[in-house]
Amino acid sequence: MAVPKGRSSKSRVRKRRASNSKFQTPQLDNCPQCDHLGYQRHRACPECGHYKGKQIVSVEVGA
Repeated sequence: MAVPKGRSSKSRVRKRRASNSKFQTPQLDNCPQCDHLGYQRHRACPECGHYKGKQIVSVEVGA
């Protein structure tokens, strides 16, 4: 069985773990219904409320 040759310091372990924990910005696309930029895939459009060609959420026009 493999055994580590020496103890890894806290900073070395934390650096290795932190390198993969960066936040990713969401991929934005154009809505196929209203052509609104800011549409996230697999989510209802915040402007028109459509998802996969169907009205899912009723969106009120804000004042």
